[in-house]
Amino acid sequence: MKKVKITQIRSGIGRPQDQKDTLKSLGLRKMNHSVEVDMDNPCQAGMVKKVAHLLKIEEI
Repeated sequence: MKKVKITQIRSGIGRPQDQKDTLKSLGLRKMNHSVEVDMDNPCQAGMVKKVAHLLKIEEI
């Protein structure tokens, strides 16, 4: 099981609504908030890829 720690490093303000919704569905609430995501799930992997420019991604 591959897990990664994602941290929101850029704001969702001024971004398209679908990117804001993606951040919310990943569990990210505000700047510098971190969550662990299971990358074996293709749905979550796609969401991380969609907003990768707003995130810092670290392997655990």
